[in-house]
Amino acid sequence: MQSLRCGSFWLLVWSLTVLGCSSLAAQDPSANRTAPPATITPEPAKVNPDAQTDTTYKRILGVIPNYKTFPTMKDYKPITTKEKWSIATQDAFDRGTFALAAVFAGYSQLTNANPSFGQGIKGYSHYFVTSFADWSIGDYMTEAVFPTLLHQDPRYFRRGTGSGPRRLLYAMGQIFWTHTDSGGHTFNFSEIGGNSASVAISQAYYPENRTVGGAVSKLGVQIGMDMTSNIMKEFWPDVQHMLSRKHPHPPVDPAQSPTH
Repeated sequence: MQSLRCGSFWLLVWSLTVLGCSSLAAQDPSANRTAPPATITPEPAKVNPDAQTDTTYKRILGVIPNYKTFPTMKDYKPITTKEKWSIATQDAFDRGTFALAAVFAGYSQLTNANPSFGQGIKGYSHYFVTSFADWSIGDYMTEAVFPTLLHQDPRYFRRGTGSGPRRLLYAMGQIFWTHTDSGGHTFNFSEIGGNSASVAISQAYYPENRTVGGAVSKLGVQIGMDMTSNIMKEFWPDVQHMLSRKHPHPPVDPAQSPTH
């Protein structure tokens, strides 16, 4: 299971870096110079930036939960303790979390990662429960428990502008720094401490690999997964925008309009 997560981390970092840079290139104003003027220009609709976290962007790739992303750092306002626990609950019990737990459980059983769990339906059930526990406990520790105790903000704030490499470094950096409820910046103790607590708790239900080296390795993989998640949150709206531009709606011929 650890090898799969580690491999997934580096694969996603590489893939999203390429996609992010490509999406930025797609934003070149020269790409729009061939766009024909519309016959009727409707008034643009007012968009609430907070809606990104509630509708279109609440899941990445339709699976990965994305409830704690905030579209901008402008006019920063802290969230309440209740809102922190709400974000953690949404992430922990999202359908995507169950799907990820099912996939990792299947791989772990296939590779016999924990022989004491056994095989068959009973063995898979054991793998699934422990895999789901990894995801959900990690969510609560890093997004609710530690942020509440330390008065830190668990949200990811998108940069949204600048070059691909700068945004990549920014996304990776939010693993190590975060906002405080008072509006300042500080080391992200919630991320590091929360994941450390999650790994420590997992030692109770994983009979194999109860070693210091195993715990350190698992902590590194967990932080790497969260870093990958930040990268996806930073670039996913750009990827969606790029894909939507590649598949525009066909223009309507006024002569074929039913009103004529």
